[in-house]
Amino acid sequence: MDVNIYQVDAFTNEAFKGNPAGVCITEHGLDECMMLAIAAEMAVSETAFLALDTMQLRWFTPEVEVRLCGHGTLATAHILQQLGHYSRGDSIAFHTLSGVLTAELDYYCIHITLPAPELNMSAEANPELLRLLGIAQQHIVDYASFDNKQLIVIDSEALLTALKPDFSGMAKLAGRGVLVTAKAETVDVVSRYFAPWVGVNEDPVTGSAHCALAVYWAEKLNKPRLQAFQCSRRGGFVDVELMQSGAVKLSGQAVTVLQGKMTIACENTKRY
Repeated sequence: MDVNIYQVDAFTNEAFKGNPAGVCITEHGLDECMMLAIAAEMAVSETAFLALDTMQLRWFTPEVEVRLCGHGTLATAHILQQLGHYSRGDSIAFHTLSGVLTAELDYYCIHITLPAPELNMSAEANPELLRLLGIAQQHIVDYASFDNKQLIVIDSEALLTALKPDFSGMAKLAGRGVLVTAKAETVDVVSRYFAPWVGVNEDPVTGSAHCALAVYWAEKLNKPRLQAFQCSRRGGFVDVELMQSGAVKLSGQAVTVLQGKMTIACENTKRY
């Protein structure tokens, strides 16, 4: 069988910037093992799989399924609009492991609404993790945990940009992902996100991480709407809004850089 496959650079309006996501849209859902195999073949941080008959959306790294992926959701909405399934002004509802997520197709960008995580501000930092990240204790402003991940707030945008983590050492510790952030000069906040535990040493632009940034920085800066920049090598801008409902709205653009068909032996596929 042939499946349509796309690669989309999300949270950018330029090719080869932002965060690349694979997007695979089929009439019916694929077998989980096949989705994981396709994600490994695509070899980007996440590949999104949408079954049109149920609007079930799932995301896989090259190694595991994840419960929430912001840039993969934005990329999927972008492809649905590109294919003519939806138009500007429409709202799309996706059924996911994190509940029903919505994407609104605006004229200039796509708005996705994601759940806000709860930050545990009483969590304690692992000194070994800080050493492997290259962050000295005196530079830490705040520390929290959320969704089995760590949020580290530091006092310097320059330090954040200069970090060169030891990913092999980090992967030997227990963990899921580390979000490091600082107050910025040209935008409100900057961040970087590291997840060697799931096969993604550094994610270029992480939608789900910006949900945690919204919760933390909206209070600290007394601003429900923020402009954020994830200062990875590719980089990407995300407009962030902590809504009164408690959810987080992320807004951004996307560019399709690759589209085609992937041929898969029929005996390796089945519906779930």
